[in-house]
Amino acid sequence: MADSLLNAIFAVVDFVFDVSTAIDRTKRLSQQATGSDKIIEVPPDPKPLPPAAQRALAEAEERERARERAAQAASGTDQAS
Repeated sequence: MADSLLNAIFAVVDFVFDVSTAIDRTKRLSQQATGSDKIIEVPPDPKPLPPAAQRALAEAEERERARERAAQAASGTDQAS
């Protein structure tokens, strides 16, 4: 009974060491391949905007362009004076 329990404990410890070794080797391989061993999270792909949001964004951009054109026109007439 004690022998089988010890064998089970040693098997678990051996498995943990094997996993630890695999993780270490993976980190070393990634460091050699990329020059960095840091693990970064990649942001998910952006979701496409619904049509209503696209229209609102286009309208806001058009208002901003119109505002910039008006500001340029106003500063152009001030410089001509």
